[in-house]
Amino acid sequence: MACQRDYERRLRVGVVGLGGHGYRTLLPALTTLPVRLVAVCDLDADRAERTARQYGAVPCTAQTDMLAEHALDAVLLAVPPREHPRLAIEALERGVHVWMEKPPAARAADLDPVIAARGDRVVVVGLKKVFMPAARKALELLARPGTGRLTSLYARYALSVPEDGGALLERRAASHWLAEGCHPLSLLLAAGGPVAEVDVHRGGRGDCACVLHFASGALGVLQMSENLSMSQPFEQYTFVAEHGTAEILNGSRVTFQRGIPYEYGVTTGFAPEGTDGGMLSWEPQHSRSSLENQSPFVQGVHAELSHFCRCVLEGRPARLGTLEFAREVMEVYEAALLASDGGRTRGAATLGGR
Repeated sequence: MACQRDYERRLRVGVVGLGGHGYRTLLPALTTLPVRLVAVCDLDADRAERTARQYGAVPCTAQTDMLAEHALDAVLLAVPPREHPRLAIEALERGVHVWMEKPPAARAADLDPVIAARGDRVVVVGLKKVFMPAARKALELLARPGTGRLTSLYARYALSVPEDGGALLERRAASHWLAEGCHPLSLLLAAGGPVAEVDVHRGGRGDCACVLHFASGALGVLQMSENLSMSQPFEQYTFVAEHGTAEILNGSRVTFQRGIPYEYGVTTGFAPEGTDGGMLSWEPQHSRSSLENQSPFVQGVHAELSHFCRCVLEGRPARLGTLEFAREVMEVYEAALLASDGGRTRGAATLGGR
């Protein structure tokens, strides 16, 4: 793999938002991308100055100035979600491509003007769970003709749907469900397709389950508990198809159950001859320090940014992390809040037009 200095063609980029995530995750990831970091931008002038000095870039405190003063090809946004649409539109109106961190907005409808302003520019939303190698492998296995139709999906994650959902939506307020819910929801939708209805079932100790009724007829369950954050691993996905089951554990191990020749009352061995049946598995080799075993690659951070850069350089629209897909994820996020509003034991919300 080439590193930043090795690429013949590089995008002139500016990074907006130098807080914890932008500084710890986004900026270091640029090392392996075809980019030249021209400018960095943050409302905190001292933070912008210190970061710019570290990376050899120009400091700015307003994206407007950064766009006006530097000939940028793209901006990378890592700001609060309510600011993403405004900043994205500002960049798009100047003909600049946009990558933005998840979540892409405070409300699904806030993405509509971004879609309208996009034109022929590339916009990618950093929904890393869809980009991580484990997800790409699982989705590849599910798409194989012999795997058959997807019938059920399961996810486990350390979060919960707030009880005051309606008020949160009205205020466009931040919440753990907004910040983290898009992670499991995006992967479930990438596998299952559009969702028609969302149910939320709440337990007596703060745990809850979000039931997704997919338009295809498949049924999905997102099992959530804040208490899962105390256990390892706390993230799991299971995709059941007619002729195989794919599973992702902790984002770094993929298994595929193909079944074995079996006849009840007759079969006596659990490991029959041959290799056409049974389980296949893939996982990083942590004894090696090569790129595919490092966190930004395993978690999909590199893949989402690389996809954005390749699309811009090759002049083609994004295939993953699109605004339309991100809007669908946001619609499900909102439906879960409405179904959970008032702390009801059980509630349901139907997505419009489905």
